[in-house]
Amino acid sequence: MTGRRQLAGPAAKRVQHLGDTAVRVAVPEDSGAAGPGALADEIRARAWVGVEDVVAGYESVTVICEPDVGDLDGLGAELAVIEARDPDAREVATVEIPVVFDGPDLAEVAALIAGTEHDVVELMTGSPLDVAMVGFVPGFGYLTGLPAPLSDVGRRATPRSRLPAGSVAIAGGYAGVYPVASPGGWRLLGRTGLVLFDRETPPFAVLRPGDRVRFRAVAEAAAIVELPRSLLRAGASSRAVMLDPGALATIQDSGRVGVAALGVPRAGVADRHSAALANLAVGNEVAAAVLEITQPGVSLRVDASTCVALAGDAPLLIDGSPVPSSAVHPVSPGQVVSIGPLVSGARAYLAMAGGLEVPAVFGSRSSDLLCGIGVGPLRPGDELGVGPARGRARGRIEQPVHQTTLRVLPGPDGRDELVWRALLRASFDVSTASDRTGVRLTPDRSVGAPPAVEGSKAMVTGAVQLPPDGCPIVLGVDHATLGGYPVVAVVAECDHPRLGQLRPGDEVHFEQIDRAEASRLRARAKAELGRLVSGWYPVRAG
Repeated sequence: MTGRRQLAGPAAKRVQHLGDTAVRVAVPEDSGAAGPGALADEIRARAWVGVEDVVAGYESVTVICEPDVGDLDGLGAELAVIEARDPDAREVATVEIPVVFDGPDLAEVAALIAGTEHDVVELMTGSPLDVAMVGFVPGFGYLTGLPAPLSDVGRRATPRSRLPAGSVAIAGGYAGVYPVASPGGWRLLGRTGLVLFDRETPPFAVLRPGDRVRFRAVAEAAAIVELPRSLLRAGASSRAVMLDPGALATIQDSGRVGVAALGVPRAGVADRHSAALANLAVGNEVAAAVLEITQPGVSLRVDASTCVALAGDAPLLIDGSPVPSSAVHPVSPGQVVSIGPLVSGARAYLAMAGGLEVPAVFGSRSSDLLCGIGVGPLRPGDELGVGPARGRARGRIEQPVHQTTLRVLPGPDGRDELVWRALLRASFDVSTASDRTGVRLTPDRSVGAPPAVEGSKAMVTGAVQLPPDGCPIVLGVDHATLGGYPVVAVVAECDHPRLGQLRPGDEVHFEQIDRAEASRLRARAKAELGRLVSGWYPVRAG
């Protein structure tokens, strides 16, 4: 991208920063065919250095950059004046979706429109809807054209933490079908057995922007059932066998880049700082796949000669004997590596020299627990491949300290000064409903709620959403690519590792910083990696 320029006149579009890694540009409603989708295509065609993802939303396009590579100010200047070319016309497909209208919110929606449940069904099936955009989760189409008064029905005050795959719902003028089980705040009217996203078979998603959808009422529909996966069988001769995955153990790397426009979240390690420490300690690249561990710990048998390192506040044992968790340790074929319960923090990371190898999906070995992409939670008996060692192992790790203050920048929807000040003053407790998708917070006092935001827009890790109930949700690495709740703040990229280590019961505070400070803190954290990993393996006494 080019450098900064002075912008003036009505041609400049409104540009907002989304934290310190993304920029959002508004697309006027009267832009016609050259709307958000066409503008997103134009931005991708520019192939700007440092741009990782381009996501079209409601009357907006969000560009997500690689930290310290993309120039956000220069990018914002370019986005303010860029114009999209009219997209090529294509044949419009019509997709019929059979629906059993028995959803838990059907009666409530009928009351909201001062009608009957039959009226709701008639309105949903009476005319076709158009696919405006695809996102949130893979294959989720935002359907426009809902007739009044359904178009006036808003989101739930408190989103549900899990909705079944196939759920048919409405909110904020949209209808949609949840292709996979996921969180959501839309009002559920029914369910379908039609599979709208297949992660194994291209083109993966049934719906595309511009398609038309017709709902058809039926009496019965088969539930969408996830087929049980078979145990992993590593093809490599060097492998590790999972004996006990504990509460949750997954394979994670640096995540998926360039596929957010399909609705595929980035995923990856929740605490990239700790994962990088473990990888550097055994001579891996910082992005190599590692084992992400939660309570109460795991055990696995290593059928190879390798080195292991643990980053996290948890005991490390080899063949049942405790060893220093601050050191790199050799492991011989047949030995069992175990990690005990975490003392602090939510996750620990185990790295093996050469990195862990499981099948890659969309260019990453990570397990996305929101959409079910990747291997998923590990099971007893799973075989994990171990790659060949590529670098020299180090000697020691200085373990990071668990911290619960999150440094934030004002979000694009955080212009309400009363809400902003309340957010910075409040003390929050991490809810047990928190997971890799997002950290749900319970405030010690109501922080209020900003004005509702029209339409769903692209989201980033660390976005602090504020639903109408006033309980913030801080989006984690498995977050949906699009969302409709206001973003009042964004956690600075340097504190994403802190976010990934928050666990239920932690007390959280927000602290405001600016982009310049966020950049300094990011550079300091990167430089600190070299200090926290020291020496060379084997460690010599004296």
